[in-house]
Amino acid sequence: MSTFEDLAYDDAGARLTGLLARPEGVPKGAVLVFPTIMNPTGSVRDKALSLAGDGYLTLVADFYGKTPKDFDEARLFASEIRQAHELYRQRLRASLRALARLDETKDLPFFVIGFCMGGQAALELAREGAPVEAAVSFHGLLDTQMPAQPGSVGARILVCHGDADPMVPREQVLKFWQEMDRAEANWHFHSYSGVKHGFTNPAPSENPATGYDASADRQSWSAMHALFDEVMAG
Repeated sequence: MSTFEDLAYDDAGARLTGLLARPEGVPKGAVLVFPTIMNPTGSVRDKALSLAGDGYLTLVADFYGKTPKDFDEARLFASEIRQAHELYRQRLRASLRALARLDETKDLPFFVIGFCMGGQAALELAREGAPVEAAVSFHGLLDTQMPAQPGSVGARILVCHGDADPMVPREQVLKFWQEMDRAEANWHFHSYSGVKHGFTNPAPSENPATGYDASADRQSWSAMHALFDEVMAG
């Protein structure tokens, strides 16, 4: 069973600590995992360990360098790093570099995934043409201040979305589709009817906008693996 080890890195003086999970044997790929606005939660850790168990060298990124005590504090921390969009992307790049610096990642295909705010983060790296083979968003935010430009998206994109997610209404979905088409991206969009925000997290929540959905969780995770397998098969 894989366990985590701390991986220290920094971004413009901010001290960050990622969670690295190594597979048994030689990894078949490297996956950067962006967590939710709460930074790594139990659900995100479980997903990362699952990836390591399936043969991927996996790093859970650190958004803030600190742990929010509640959602209000998490929103404050998030606003600090997202107030200037280029600085936000700089923070995301720092996490990708931390994974790429590891000797074990040489010649491996790179993937990036994320949950909620982390799903948005994964898409932000794809929008600017980061060197990843695929980017996968689970119940992620789809808006951006820096839309993808024609030819800028090299990664294959998979968005797994709950159609009853009030944080990502259909107007935002349509705008995202149009953005991806203008950018000539290779994208898939899976929408699950009646499913809310946060559908991969089985932990109880008092937020009426969120809700676990076991079927959407299984289907989206399977879709991610199918995409990874297809990419690696060439």
